[in-house]
Amino acid sequence: MTIPFSILDLAPIVEGSDARQALRQSLDLARHAERLGYHRFWLAEHHGMPGVASAATAVAIAHVAAGTSTIRVGAGGIMLPNHAPLLIAEQFGTLESLHPGRIDLGLGRAPGSDQATMRALRRGPEAAETFPQDVVELMSYFRPPAEGLPVHAVPGEGLDIPIWILGSSLYGAQLAAALGLPYAFASHFAPAAMMQAIALYRAHFRPSVRLARPYVMLGINVIAADTDDEARTLFTSLQQVFVNLRRGRPGRFPRPMPGFGADLAPFERHALDEMLSVSVVGAPDAVREGLAEFVARTGADELMIASAIHDHAARVRSYEIAAAARAGLTADTTA
Repeated sequence: MTIPFSILDLAPIVEGSDARQALRQSLDLARHAERLGYHRFWLAEHHGMPGVASAATAVAIAHVAAGTSTIRVGAGGIMLPNHAPLLIAEQFGTLESLHPGRIDLGLGRAPGSDQATMRALRRGPEAAETFPQDVVELMSYFRPPAEGLPVHAVPGEGLDIPIWILGSSLYGAQLAAALGLPYAFASHFAPAAMMQAIALYRAHFRPSVRLARPYVMLGINVIAADTDDEARTLFTSLQQVFVNLRRGRPGRFPRPMPGFGADLAPFERHALDEMLSVSVVGAPDAVREGLAEFVARTGADELMIASAIHDHAARVRSYEIAAAARAGLTADTTA
């Protein structure tokens, strides 16, 4: 069985453009992804980020779902401590009612913002402490309607919306295992605990009515081009993003900068290499080999590919190359 490939998109606002163009290009990318056989197209909640247009995540999902017809569309993810569970149930119940059988709901506990933005969202520092209870409450709103329930999610109740737990540490792995939910690990930017989290999730997974066996989706950066040199140049945009974030200077998604990194301080170079270690950068042969190695090493059930590239045409081309590489990756190659 061929391993599903999916797409994580932040609706990047690139230098020289704006949010309107970013959202239009996300829809265009989703339409290409649908034709290329990608399984899901997820958008993520981030707030106050000059280079990200997907803050109103449910609205962005509605935009993409309305412009496509078969690909699953969802959140990768909704940062649940920012919201009342009932409101998320109603939002995603509405999405599922509009696009039945196509909506996913991935849940994370990180703020998706800085502390000032957290305060503007009316989120207190203790909000993440009730994440497990909030997930269970949210799941309860999708149960079939019954007499005596004090609160109803309309739309929402009775709808079968797949719920995922997202994480970049062992916390999410433990919760996903305990609740019997699929687990998505953010290895594309926080890979340090990846193998330990996978092992913990699989070892402690409890089958549920939603999922009979553990299911792991892993994030991976894929920057693909027709030549290795071109791919390495395109990759410098993402490298700049992470360096700028660490320096406290977030901005719009930058243009490539050939030779970027040569003048970084050793500690910055080390941190950058560590954060982006789960990346495949190169021409088609290198991409095929890199993806095969990653799947064999991790036993991933699905890959969530992030191709953060400044030029939209180059981004589409990267996903075309990745889709072509998928043909050789089957369950037989997994660990």
